[in-house]
Amino acid sequence: MPPVATTQRSTKAPVLNINFLSHGTLEVVDLQASRRFYEEVLGLECIQNSPVSLMLRLGGDHIYVAVQTGKKNGMGLMNHNGLDVASDEEVDRAYQLLQQIKDEYGIGKIQPPHKQHGAYSFYFQDVDDNWWEILSNPPRGYAPWFERPGADLTGLPPDELRQQRHGSGFGA
Repeated sequence: MPPVATTQRSTKAPVLNINFLSHGTLEVVDLQASRRFYEEVLGLECIQNSPVSLMLRLGGDHIYVAVQTGKKNGMGLMNHNGLDVASDEEVDRAYQLLQQIKDEYGIGKIQPPHKQHGAYSFYFQDVDDNWWEILSNPPRGYAPWFERPGADLTGLPPDELRQQRHGSGFGA
């Protein structure tokens, strides 16, 4: 268990004037094989924006750029990408479907679904060893946390912080 990290909100104005968290990046080995997985398995909208990259999106303006590096660098599990479904039953269905097609799409490890951090979910690795989490979340995912009174634990003393549950609080 990592040590408790009490944080404090900064009182300084930001150095940079950032408007939007626009994208993240995924490394892929074979652009076509990855595109097939993104479209046929995850249902992502894809466009090829350069000779070595794709832009991916689903349900919003935040995108991922998949860049062909030609080698697997592997993503750590804690750096996973979350994909929300509507119910615990949909999590179970996704798990079963991925088990059935894992060889066809080069899917690596698939961990069994279970309750964690307040949500029912499971993790799996794609053909490029990027980790994904399929989870049951309400509409808008974790965004409502920023609007929920008491959700921000900033400034709690370590002894009070230790008493807090780690989790999304959804469905718990």
